[in-house]
Amino acid sequence: MTAIPDPAAVGTLLRHVLELLDGDVSKIYEEQGLTEYRPRFSPVVRALLAEGPLSVRDLAAAVGVTHSAASQTAAQMARADLVTHTPDPLDARRRLIDLTPKAHALLPRIEAEWEATVTAMTELDTELSMPLAELLREVAEAVGRRPFRERVAAAYREPGSGAPS
Repeated sequence: MTAIPDPAAVGTLLRHVLELLDGDVSKIYEEQGLTEYRPRFSPVVRALLAEGPLSVRDLAAAVGVTHSAASQTAAQMARADLVTHTPDPLDARRRLIDLTPKAHALLPRIEAEWEATVTAMTELDTELSMPLAELLREVAEAVGRRPFRERVAAAYREPGSGAPS
């Protein structure tokens, strides 16, 4: 049995849950012979299938990650020959990311795993007090309204918080 991190260490707990979920999905890809494929690639694949070639900025928006995260993921995918980076014919300063023939050939396996993951997540959600994605959306919205840094800073300044005066 895996040790559970201190529940007060929320960041550690979130990383732990992500490692458990992504780790098992990664093992499934390895078992299928997709040793270079990562769970974080699937949202990019899905976005490129739905919208066609995208700039890093547009890909980040489509996937819901930072520009830096989208750029890093696209670079990893390019090293695995899953995406290309080509100049945008409308703006030479931008590069467009698109799926390679290798990625298209893998689509049946990637899509089958995606559907199995969605089914497994639905099953897991039945064991939780509320669906995990719903809770995470609520957290993201709450932190969007008032950043966590502000919350920590306010608690740090409160009398009796143990913070230096």
